Amino acid sequence: MKEFKTILQECTKIDFNLHKAALATVVKVRGSSYRSPGARMLITDDGKWVGSISGGCLEGDALRKARLVMTDGKPLTVTYDTREESNQNLGISLGCNGVIDVLIEPINPEDQNNPTLLFDSIIKMNAPVALATIFVHNDAHEIGKKLLVTPGLTKLHNLQDPELERIISADLKILFESKKSEAKVYTVKGKEIEVFIELIQPSVSLIIFGGGFDARPVSYLAKSLGWEVTVTDECVAHIAPLFFPAADNLSLCQRDFIDRDFNITPYTACVLMSHNYEYDRDVLRKLLKTETPYIGMLGPRKRFDKMLNEFAKENIQLSSNDVHRIHSPIGLDIGAEAPDEIAVSIIAEIQSKFSNRSGGYLKYRTGSIHQRDSASDQVFKQVYLHHHEDKAAQNS
Repeated sequence: MKEFKTILQECTKIDFNLHKAALATVVKVRGSSYRSPGARMLITDDGKWVGSISGGCLEGDALRKARLVMTDGKPLTVTYDTREESNQNLGISLGCNGVIDVLIEPINPEDQNNPTLLFDSIIKMNAPVALATIFVHNDAHEIGKKLLVTPGLTKLHNLQDPELERIISADLKILFESKKSEAKVYTVKGKEIEVFIELIQPSVSLIIFGGGFDARPVSYLAKSLGWEVTVTDECVAHIAPLFFPAADNLSLCQRDFIDRDFNITPYTACVLMSHNYEYDRDVLRKLLKTETPYIGMLGPRKRFDKMLNEFAKENIQLSSNDVHRIHSPIGLDIGAEAPDEIAVSIIAEIQSKFSNRSGGYLKYRTGSIHQRDSASDQVFKQVYLHHHEDKAAQNS
């Protein structure tokens, strides 16, 4: 979602009376690649770009292709074969060992189908949406056409072919459950059509309970990832804007009103770092009733055990899901001691939680770094799993 927001923000700065622009999207990957399907890049005719579709290997050629798209005003799908035996065709030695399809679309601010207008709609909805984009079609006019579906199955963009729309709509509905973004091939009237279907979810929002000095680097790192950051405390002196210049919201909130003042969703991570035992305990009691999939608490394990004993006396029993989403002590084990190091540990753990990854060493990971279908060798992106998923899936 950060890429969506950045591209939209930069697009508003373009003077389309003087410049043209295009959007490049990775829609299909077979083998290895630096970016997964769904990676996007905004390109302007003056040679500038925002976002990325690779580690810098493909951007130069994509710029050249984008200039053709800007001139013709027609979308184009480009295939980059970066396998070692083939990448000399690009004139550079890549060695990524994959085949990457990139859809490049012109951006016309006067066109209602302008993809950046779609970004604006998606961001404002602040809810998961399923998006289908045609990138291979025998009719060139159909390339780039999109179908957007909300969780309530409302269609915000429609395709011209009702049969194709019916078939794709069924897969988009399933996508809200599978959360597996991938390229799919559909056969309609004897012709094959390739479509990239993706689940786009809201940005992670982070609420930091406690405005101490060690919360500042946590806020800064979270914001650098494009997360929405809120810092709250019961002491107004702790949440001065000078201390948290990057935070989106600074809230003076008493612990009794947390459920009233904050909208805590399955996309909200909560970090308790007030250094006040009673405050953290009372906040935790409130958070147990919310949908947050991640609750992290600073402090030793025995501090959390003491809270559990007090909860037991109040007949508050933690479910297996509660135990799974509470992280105490907070953070990944990277030997962190100083506040900046602890912030890295905390943010890395939250990222791994929302990415459904274990947070271990990549060199010990069996199989590919990106998720890949063993039959087709196609890379797919399976985004955030809701907190009710079992722990086995979390570590798979």
